[in-house]
Amino acid sequence: MIRTLSNVSARTVLLGRQAKSVEFVVRHQHSGSYDVAVVGGGIVGLASARELILRHPTLNFALLEKEKELSMHQSGHNSGVIHSGIYYTPGSLKARLCVSGATMAYEYCQKKNIPYKRCGKLIVATDREEIPRLKALYERGKKNNVRDLTIVDAKGIREREPFCRGLMALDSPYTGIVDWRRVGLRYGKDFEEAGGTVATEFEATDITVVKESPAKSSEGLKYPIAIRSSKGDEVRCRYVLTCGGLYSDRLSQISGCSPEPRIVPFRGDYLVLKPEKRYLVKGNIYPVPDPRFPFLGVHFTPRMDGSVWLGPNAVLAFKREGYQLYDLNIRDLTDALSFRGLQKLVMKNITYGLGEMYRGVFIGAQVKILQKFIPELSFSDVVRGPSGVRAQALDRDGNLVDDFVFDGGTGEVGSRVLHVRNAPSPAATSSLAIAEMVADEVEHRFSL
Repeated sequence: MIRTLSNVSARTVLLGRQAKSVEFVVRHQHSGSYDVAVVGGGIVGLASARELILRHPTLNFALLEKEKELSMHQSGHNSGVIHSGIYYTPGSLKARLCVSGATMAYEYCQKKNIPYKRCGKLIVATDREEIPRLKALYERGKKNNVRDLTIVDAKGIREREPFCRGLMALDSPYTGIVDWRRVGLRYGKDFEEAGGTVATEFEATDITVVKESPAKSSEGLKYPIAIRSSKGDEVRCRYVLTCGGLYSDRLSQISGCSPEPRIVPFRGDYLVLKPEKRYLVKGNIYPVPDPRFPFLGVHFTPRMDGSVWLGPNAVLAFKREGYQLYDLNIRDLTDALSFRGLQKLVMKNITYGLGEMYRGVFIGAQVKILQKFIPELSFSDVVRGPSGVRAQALDRDGNLVDDFVFDGGTGEVGSRVLHVRNAPSPAATSSLAIAEMVADEVEHRFSL
């Protein structure tokens, strides 16, 4: 649980069952002055705040989160996979951060006694035309220094996944699963134990330069940046790091930095295997990705609680944190539909988009795709499951921004802000490695 302290009273907030063993104090200290304020309490913000305070224990740090609890959105609504780094372009930030981040994640979970399973993954080719792409993926994984990769034939597939059928597969035994929200909460606990302050229910709506020092202050303008919340609270600081996920573009805009890349929310809906059918899947089973749509493609993912998720699809969400089909926010939807980058993406890929929408409505269409991998699977074996929302960054030409993006700005505010603009999957796997890179950049940019 989280014990929440305020000026009036203390109250208890219950977390999800999987995360209930993590306990730490969240201070509703919605004012004060800090050397660095981190905006965003997802896994990247928490990891970065943790890394910074461990490097600079004499400085004052605050982490500001708009929700009542930490790790509530992308960090708590993902498939729970510890990726090994196979897919990503050699030399890219994604590749380097994922490979090192996976090793760091396993070591961290071991040290902190966070349960995980190294259950492996098969990337399965079911058609002959996929085999060249599978072999190219193997070569890419080797260039990225992914551990223990092998190619197996149909017999090898059955030995690893008795109910899976395919012509050839890439076997990645280093892939695993973990409850990433639990990991994120543990980062938060580390941050607080090191002396950091966490303020929940602080939705940053304005980041500006302070025009004058606070009343009766003897410190002058030592803390020249004011971060104000939607409730009128204010935190002052020397420097700001934003890790806003689904709101990263808006946080950039309110600080006077670039509005692009823009964030467009895509909802992914999962199916769940009924308990009596869980024996069909032992580890992660993935398709060979289509290079045109690398984030599409349904897969089988075992979970730490014993369940098995199937999916997801990818459809436009009508709300940035809209986990239900009918969740709607007019501003979010208008922003997305009026953005020329999304319009171009839709026009280029309208057939695929309509197919994803169809499969999201009709479970049978989703099951038919899944049966290519496990023929024994039937419509009656699944039920609708949870959903997640992906923060997809787009440029104005309709291109998916696939790698990590970090930037700041100019002027009084922009020169004191660093934005994590795009932290796509595998950001959770890479979180500790991302945190090191972010901390390096903060130190360099702000001369900490």
